[in-house]
Amino acid sequence: MSVQQKELAIRVTMLPRDTNGMGTIFGGVILAHVDMAGAIQARRVARKLFVTKSMNEVEFVAPVHVGDTVSFYTWTSRVGTTSVSVCVEVEVERHATGERVQVTTAKLTFVAVDDQRRPIPVLDPGAEPPATSEC
Repeated sequence: MSVQQKELAIRVTMLPRDTNGMGTIFGGVILAHVDMAGAIQARRVARKLFVTKSMNEVEFVAPVHVGDTVSFYTWTSRVGTTSVSVCVEVEVERHATGERVQVTTAKLTFVAVDDQRRPIPVLDPGAEPPATSEC
């Protein structure tokens, strides 16, 4: 990334309770962590309440196994008036070998909202927008 470096948002070890019938980790478990990691990055941009608006297509290119350590790296892709686009890269460290493997990358959009869940500006007047990089 040329403008902004990715930051670790979450790191977690996958447990047997997270497995599907094939013995690998449910994709939905990974997606829930992707959503949380993205929200953490949105909060780094502005200390506001954010709701998830969208998540782009997610293609799993490698399985995640019980005992693997999964890292969720994030960076800001775009800051709009009321929304923030965040990239999340998912990488596993294999329990048995220590090998690192990329699992997926996703782009999410979060909307800043007030207490009544109405959209509000992400940045306060005069605030400097953060550096951004595409996914």
